[in-house]
Amino acid sequence: MNDPRRPLAIDPHGGGAAPVDRTGLRERYAGIRAHSVNLVKPLSEEDCCVQSMPDASPVKWHLGHTSWFFETFVLEKFEASFAAFLPAFRVMFNSYYNGVGEKFPRAQRGLLTRPSLHEIMLYRKKVNERMEKIFARCENDAAFRTLVDLGLHHEQQHQELILTDVKHLFSLNPLKSAYREWEEANSPVAAGIEWHAFDGGVAEIGYDGDGFCFDNETPRHKQYLNAYCLASRLVTNGEYLDFIADGGYRDPRLWLSEGWDWIQANRITHPIYWERGSERWDEFTLGGSRALDAAAPAVHISYFEADAYARWAGARLPSEAEWENAASRVAAAEDTGRPERLHPRPAGNKTGLQQLFGEAWQWTQSSYTSYPGYLWPAGAVGEYNGKFMVNQYVLRGSSCLTPARHCRTTYRNFFPATARWQMTGIRLAKDGRGG
Repeated sequence: MNDPRRPLAIDPHGGGAAPVDRTGLRERYAGIRAHSVNLVKPLSEEDCCVQSMPDASPVKWHLGHTSWFFETFVLEKFEASFAAFLPAFRVMFNSYYNGVGEKFPRAQRGLLTRPSLHEIMLYRKKVNERMEKIFARCENDAAFRTLVDLGLHHEQQHQELILTDVKHLFSLNPLKSAYREWEEANSPVAAGIEWHAFDGGVAEIGYDGDGFCFDNETPRHKQYLNAYCLASRLVTNGEYLDFIADGGYRDPRLWLSEGWDWIQANRITHPIYWERGSERWDEFTLGGSRALDAAAPAVHISYFEADAYARWAGARLPSEAEWENAASRVAAAEDTGRPERLHPRPAGNKTGLQQLFGEAWQWTQSSYTSYPGYLWPAGAVGEYNGKFMVNQYVLRGSSCLTPARHCRTTYRNFFPATARWQMTGIRLAKDGRGG
């Protein structure tokens, strides 16, 4: 039940009434905005300008777009005498908000040699200065706080995209350069998978808390689940190597028809960042090319690959409701105090469900669609999630590249079945209570 003493705000991104959090919003704004700039420090200006493929964006476009978001949806609404920093930016940095107006073609963002990185940094600085003045006047305004909170979570999504886009870009360079050096820890031998059984019955799914959530996480609703088992950890590189060695990419019986056509047309025989050397498999990481760690989670796996692997392993992918039901019974999302890492770690020797958060996003067999009773939020901001509910699959959890405090049990990430450049992995499921 909502506390009548706490002010409510209709969150245009959260799909319902949520108590306004009045603690530290200005400080969070400063910290999150500064972190985006910190992510760029290891990069050259040339690194920030290039677009490696249509699904990725140049780093400087991410930096401009996240400032455009605050300028367009916050400053334009709350500044007494709003004036755009540069009118052309309204088109240049509009991603997919048709309600705002024209958009620069996504696949051509790498052609934007101008504005320079320096000019975009100036744009960010000026937006921050203008936001600071609005904070002084509107900090207690519920609608203002709701939009700022939305903008901060939006920027955190782009922080993860900056890293995954840079990784894809660097992987195409013969130098195989590192974004940042990091030390490899000694990996233990991967423990075998344990199967955790969950009874069937009615489960409640979706967000119903006091904090922020995206609109696609609501409304909370009941869903019937049959009894099922969930694997204790993510599938490892070593296990995925067994799939490859057993002819997994050559056996059409394991693949969905569209997936088989896709791997044949693109000559795909292994995960995107793997490379077979004369004596070993290597994996390209944000720390450069490294020997493949057999105990670490297999990542950058497409839905088609994850589905084929699960079938080969005599299992399946979990539904998103199964994943959430299981995760909700474990400790709260591991999103606080998590050290920044560039690559997922092997599972530990703990019992119970491991690697739910902070290692790799986990594919589910659930098509990305609306929950019962879901209504698109009004206005241009309402275009954020609803219109993408077609031809995509839901991922759950979070990855090692997901910013701290940006994951929760109900979070619904989504990508098309062929997406591989994101930090996506595999958690297996089975029907019934038997492992």
